[in-house]
Amino acid sequence: MALLSPSSTPGWPARLSPLWPVLSAGAAGILGIVGLAIASGADARLASWMVLLAAGVTGLLTWHVAEQVNAHESASAATAAMRPAHEDAPPYASLINALPDPVLVIAAHEPDDLTGRRFVLVNAAARETFRIQYDAGLLVTAIRDPEVLEAVDEALFGGLDSEAVYEMRGAQERVLRAIAKPLGVAPDGARLALLVLRDETDIRRSERTRADFLANASHELRTPLASLSGFIETLRGHARTDEGARDKFLAIMQAQADRMARLIDDLLSLSRIELNEHIAPEGETDLAAAVMDVVDGVAPLLRERDVKLATDLPCRGQALVAGDRDQIIQVIQNLIDNAIKYTPKGATVQVGLRAALTHDAAAAPRDPHAARLSLLTPDHGPDLYASLRVTDSGVGLARETLPRLTERFYRVEGQKSGERHGTGLGLAIVKHIMNRHRGGLTVESVLGKGATFTAYFPMLRGAPSEPPTSAEAAVTKLS
Repeated sequence: MALLSPSSTPGWPARLSPLWPVLSAGAAGILGIVGLAIASGADARLASWMVLLAAGVTGLLTWHVAEQVNAHESASAATAAMRPAHEDAPPYASLINALPDPVLVIAAHEPDDLTGRRFVLVNAAARETFRIQYDAGLLVTAIRDPEVLEAVDEALFGGLDSEAVYEMRGAQERVLRAIAKPLGVAPDGARLALLVLRDETDIRRSERTRADFLANASHELRTPLASLSGFIETLRGHARTDEGARDKFLAIMQAQADRMARLIDDLLSLSRIELNEHIAPEGETDLAAAVMDVVDGVAPLLRERDVKLATDLPCRGQALVAGDRDQIIQVIQNLIDNAIKYTPKGATVQVGLRAALTHDAAAAPRDPHAARLSLLTPDHGPDLYASLRVTDSGVGLARETLPRLTERFYRVEGQKSGERHGTGLGLAIVKHIMNRHRGGLTVESVLGKGATFTAYFPMLRGAPSEPPTSAEAAVTKLS
């Protein structure tokens, strides 16, 4: 009698393949025992018991192997259910994943079924941009912009190439050009479309930066240029021989020229920062060391204004942040300069630094009774931040002025004249630098008691996870 094998038997279940050796061995054992019993002349009863024993052992082994097969299949099914769909992507998906622009293939059956638009294939860039975990899902879970969805519908049901501008809001704004093209009809009757999103953030940012620079420069330079022109005309006229008037007018002209130089420097600085604002900086900076460098640099200004400076800083190396040291120095410099500018003589500016703080702790208010506003909140940041707080002892800020503090050229009413010279760009520069560093900026103030600005930076991965012990506060009076 010939024995059939799984490969030779049509329709043999694949899941029984591991049982075939056991069944074969059991059958061979039973036949061998029967033959041995006949050859040895054993009686029928003994032969029957021997056959039953062999059959029982075969049955136990068969049950054990079957249980192992079932357990393996259950584990495989569970693993497949938990695995993202893109792990089983077709071979050509590697080509799509290599594309730098987000690419999605959209499928839909009915024009009236607004929730029936599904993406059936996405590349790596699309997953990263829209935080997609699987290759298939509802389109509205990834993209909700009406203009982009309308462009997709025109490609799906109108058979037309279509485009739209997609502006992704957030702390780091992005501008994408959405291009939708029809792909025909799938075998199941679904209409297909290809959606490609091209990043135009750099182009739009460059255009806007150039336009803003020209508009701001022409507006802000008009006043000092008019002043210079007027004094030059006066000196060429009746004041030509008046030595006292000539010296006075020349001093004013020098101040106006200095103001224009500061204005141009700030505008150029702001334009450079805005141009690269969406690109996170690389490198690392010791924030405590940077603060001390700025404190040393403002010593002459402190002596000139008769202002004290109190610092409360951790040890060097305990507040390592990710970022561009020059721009971080610029943030510290602008905040401390502002605080000194609005602090009366004999009063104190306080500078404090804390490391290894959560986002809530870094942005927590200093005075629960103060008017407070978050001027910049990071979209997605690491677990820990280093928080820099600068507090002045000036007249404070009214609640209604807080939202406008980071506007270009904004000066608080009543603080635009006198000894407080500035371009009105300092806090705008601070905000854009903090945005580039994926950090945050808050302000709180009590009228008559000063204001506090808090800038918090993302700490480096692997930085100390426990808040370090602060160094003793150093109170310095320079006169």
